[in-house]
Amino acid sequence: MIQLSYDNTFEGLLTVIFEIYEYKYVDAIIVKTEYNQKSLFGERTIVITNVDKANRVLIKLESLLGKEGIRQLLYAFASEDESVEKIIANVIFYAISCKGKNVLHDYSNNDVLQLSKWVKSVGREKHRMEAFVRFELLKDEIYFAKICPDFDVLPLIINHFKERYQDQKWLIYDERRKYGIFYDLHEVEIVTLPDQNKLFQNRDAILHDTEINYQNLWIEYFDHTNIKERKNTKLHLQHVPKRYWRYLTEKR
Repeated sequence: MIQLSYDNTFEGLLTVIFEIYEYKYVDAIIVKTEYNQKSLFGERTIVITNVDKANRVLIKLESLLGKEGIRQLLYAFASEDESVEKIIANVIFYAISCKGKNVLHDYSNNDVLQLSKWVKSVGREKHRMEAFVRFELLKDEIYFAKICPDFDVLPLIINHFKERYQDQKWLIYDERRKYGIFYDLHEVEIVTLPDQNKLFQNRDAILHDTEINYQNLWIEYFDHTNIKERKNTKLHLQHVPKRYWRYLTEKR
C-alpha cells in the first residue's frame, strides 16, 4: 500500500491519478498534503502537481465523459468530502475501463451515485452564492463581499461575476477557507487577506460614505414596504434560508 499526497488542487489530483495509472499502483491512498500522515504499513510519496500530466488526463476524460462530465468532477471536488479523492479516482478508472460508455449515467455504481449527490449539493450552493452575494463599496473603490459557503464554490462562481460586473473592481472573500478572488477589470486572481478579523471589526471605517448612505436607505425602504399582516415566515425561509441572511443588508 502506498500513500500519495497532493496539494489540494484539482490539477494535483489529476496528476496523482495519472501516476497511479502510469506506475500501476495497487491499493493507493490519496490524501491532501496537510493531512499527510506516516503510514505504518506502506510508503509515503508526495506528488508534485504537473500541468502536462493533468492536461493529458483532462483530454482523456473529455473524450470519455464530455465537458459536462468534467464539470461534474469539478463540482464533486468542490464538496471537500474526506472521501472525494477516492470516489473521483474510482469513477475515472471506471470510465477508462468502459470505453464507449458514459459511466456518469450508471447509477448502479455506488461511486457514480455518490458523485452525482455531491454534484447536486454543490450546484445548489453555487446557485445560492450567485443569488445572495451582496457587494459593499469600500473607500478604495473596490466592491467587496464576504461569503462562507458549505462547499468550496468560489472557483465555480468566477465566470458568473466576471461576466456581470466587467466594469468595476470586486473582491469576493471566503471567510471559512481564508482566500478570495479579485477582479481588477482585466483578470481574476486568487488573493489572501492579512489579519482579516481586525480588518472587518469596524465596517464604517472601511466602507465608502456612499455605501453607508445606500445601506441606510435600503433598510429604511425595506422596513416601510414590509406588511407585517402578510408575513409568511415559513415561505420566506423556503426561498431564503436563514443561513444566507448574513449576506443581506436588510437582515442585519
